[in-house]
Amino acid sequence: MISYLKEAFSELLNKVTWPSWSDLQNSSIVVAIATLIIALVIYLLDTTFSNVLDLYYSFFA
Repeated sequence: MISYLKEAFSELLNKVTWPSWSDLQNSSIVVAIATLIIALVIYLLDTTFSNVLDLYYSFFA
């Protein structure tokens, strides 16, 4: 187990390529914008279906 942990730690330090700070910032901005767009689409779909169902149920009330 100790050998495994030492090898894993060594691999994280020497073999993994970590992104730069600016790459992380750019990726975070892309994720934030995509999240806002998806939230807006879900909100619009929910509002539209709610209005359609209210109209549909108003015919039978």
